[in-house]
Amino acid sequence: MATPTVVPRNFVLLDELEKGEKGIGDGTVSYGLENGEDTYLTTWMGTIIGPAHTVHDGRIYSVRIICGPRYPDEAPEVTFVSRINMGCVNQTNGVVEKNKFPILKSWVREYSLETVLTALKSEMASAANKKLAQPAEGSSF
Repeated sequence: MATPTVVPRNFVLLDELEKGEKGIGDGTVSYGLENGEDTYLTTWMGTIIGPAHTVHDGRIYSVRIICGPRYPDEAPEVTFVSRINMGCVNQTNGVVEKNKFPILKSWVREYSLETVLTALKSEMASAANKKLAQPAEGSSF
């Protein structure tokens, strides 16, 4: 029986960088390196345009994603830079709490930055979050 090949961290992240630069799906989610000189591919910025027919409709949210040395075997750290009121987001510092966000709680190596961002967008549209009162647009943690 053949052993599955484990792709090294930097190859996974270089692939994600290429995908992020090309754009994702309908264009309401995007990501890239925070600093183009980040040779360790650690700190990323994501953008989510709020889903239609929710209190988030048309709002632009910035998210910082830290891919530690054990990524993709371990989930990244995800923090909203833009203020948002969602059940999985710590309202003091913007951290997406792993135990309250299924993608991070049940992380598997095959997930990606795109998986995280599209799941956050879906969470915005969930019954629990789509009508929550939101902080002033443009405010930050």
